[in-house]
Amino acid sequence: MRTTPHRVLVLSLLCLLGGCGEETGPSSPRRAAPARPAEGREVPAGAELQALIDAALPGDVLCLAPGSYAGPLAISKPLTLWGPADAVIHARSGSTIVVKADRVALLGFTVEGSGQRFDLMEGGLSLTGSDLRVEGVTVRDALFGIMVLGCKRAHLAGNTVIGTGIPAMGLRGDGIRLWETEDSVVEENQMRDSRDLVVWYSSRNTLRKNEVRRSRYGTHFMYSHGNTVEDSAYVDNEVGVFAMYSRDLVLRRNLLARSGGAAGLGLGLKEAGNVTAEDNWILANTVGIYVDASPLDPSHVNVYRRNTVRYSETALSLHAAVKRTEVRENVFRDNGSVVQVGGGGDALKCRFEGNYYDSYQGYDLDGDGRGDVPFEFRRLSTQLEGRYPELALLHGAPAMSLVDIAGEVLPLFAPKRLLTDEAPRVVPIAMTWTPEARHAH
Repeated sequence: MRTTPHRVLVLSLLCLLGGCGEETGPSSPRRAAPARPAEGREVPAGAELQALIDAALPGDVLCLAPGSYAGPLAISKPLTLWGPADAVIHARSGSTIVVKADRVALLGFTVEGSGQRFDLMEGGLSLTGSDLRVEGVTVRDALFGIMVLGCKRAHLAGNTVIGTGIPAMGLRGDGIRLWETEDSVVEENQMRDSRDLVVWYSSRNTLRKNEVRRSRYGTHFMYSHGNTVEDSAYVDNEVGVFAMYSRDLVLRRNLLARSGGAAGLGLGLKEAGNVTAEDNWILANTVGIYVDASPLDPSHVNVYRRNTVRYSETALSLHAAVKRTEVRENVFRDNGSVVQVGGGGDALKCRFEGNYYDSYQGYDLDGDGRGDVPFEFRRLSTQLEGRYPELALLHGAPAMSLVDIAGEVLPLFAPKRLLTDEAPRVVPIAMTWTPEARHAH
């Protein structure tokens, strides 16, 4: 196979952001640890930290020395708790730190352990209040990692959440959970070996420059509106980003890679509307983009623009035929099939315009970069798999190749048209995103 610069760049993205040769730490530059506050009360290792918190005045600053501190802790007033990474607050019951106050800052230290009760959502940090800040904190060996519950203007930045990594992903706790949280920022966090990064019933939040690995859902939206995900990397998860019953979402300049297995999806939508997905790299997933009844609202339109979808078994999978969907200026290369539609449907009511398809066999006589004849996708095996999902067991088998040959040479078995692009590109659009750009702010 001829190696092109574009191919080298794509493989480099997978290697760099997927952690080739490195299984224990993040591959991206880390945010600088939060500096020690200029003023603050020194807390020696092993001190009775809860008593000091109870005695502190609103707005006080407590600075931890390296060492071990016993939890669980409860904070019910505005204050700042700072420590270096080797200042460790640990607990084996309840949530290790519970905040129920406004204007609390937790900076730099490590949280280790928690209770293990799912019904009580026990975890490392449980936060409720307004104008909360968690920066540079490491959470490990906790059931849930960082829970932001009913907050406004929370800021999570540069934290690391390391989950239990047990094989049964449903028995892990969520690494980061936003619940009924608004106008908040989650940025430059590292999450791995957890269950999900959840955004439920939460609106107008920004998630940027985060990395999620070896988890179930890289980010899972439900009933959450007006959120943005940008410049983030989702690698080796079961699903990269999935949005359910949500609207007005923007996903841009993200890497969604290596979501494998039968349920492996790079990007998934269910009854989600006014979604804009642009300039994303969607690589080496079982299904690149999965769409189920999206958009549902007749006033909504979903737009997929300038995304690169490569190395997937299916680039775009529609649960059934959808409308009000624009697929423009994307690159579809090295995929098993461009589109698959369940229930015997097609994608003819979607607007495909100016995309690049490596299987296009047309020509460009006027040299404008657009094909002079439309691109049409017809494949009998893909059509049959859409109608009879159980045939997916034979995906890639020689028998299915023979089915495609029959569809091409025998008029009786000619497959129907699944999509049409009237003016496909004959060369891919220029790349608009690089790994370095994710950290160039």
